[in-house]
Amino acid sequence: MALAVIGAGFGRTGTHSLKVALEQLGFSKCHHMREVPGSRKQVDAWYALSRGDRVDWDDVFEGFAASCDWPSSVYWEDLYRHYPESVVILTVRDEERWYKSTVETIYPVTKAVPKWLTRLIPRLERVDEMVRGLVWDGIFDGRFEDKAHALRRYRENSEHVKRVVVPERLLVFEAKEGWEPLCAFLNVPIPETPYPHVNEAAEIKRMVTALRILSWLPHAVLAAAVVAMVAYAL
Repeated sequence: MALAVIGAGFGRTGTHSLKVALEQLGFSKCHHMREVPGSRKQVDAWYALSRGDRVDWDDVFEGFAASCDWPSSVYWEDLYRHYPESVVILTVRDEERWYKSTVETIYPVTKAVPKWLTRLIPRLERVDEMVRGLVWDGIFDGRFEDKAHALRRYRENSEHVKRVVVPERLLVFEAKEGWEPLCAFLNVPIPETPYPHVNEAAEIKRMVTALRILSWLPHAVLAAAVVAMVAYAL
């Protein structure tokens, strides 16, 4: 199976909603960051890419008809050239809202992952290093907290996509536009159900809170051990 649809937009531009929409339209499965952590094959492939190694795209996307979101959108141009029959969807949103959403959700996840946990779970460590290498240190040069720089990289990506992809193979799409432009572009019927709007911000924020609590666990265990030793000595 070759990729028919390639997402070129950054994370937090409605990519999860697009994944659900594409799968509803028959482009199943759609690759997304959510597909990566649970698959050793996916983790190993994207980790290798983050370290500058090459991979077999057909192997990475075996069983997938579409892709969107990071990490695949980091390599949208390679995929566009590798799959000459594919089309490209550039998901966009207001850049100020995009930055606010990202800085409050997926960016803190990486910073909150406890080091002791990544050492305990090798696959998690690889996912953590992959995300840092490809996204925060890759796309944003380790300067995501510099808002002006992050917004510049956001704009540069959109401009580059529009320069490279031939117009008939490109859709610039915002989730609020709904089914019509997406279905017209893909030449498929419009579903009777509303366009999916998946807002995972609350879920991600709960994850960040949980990770921050976990980061204190070794300190709590150590403190409890010290208290127990002191109590025993007395």
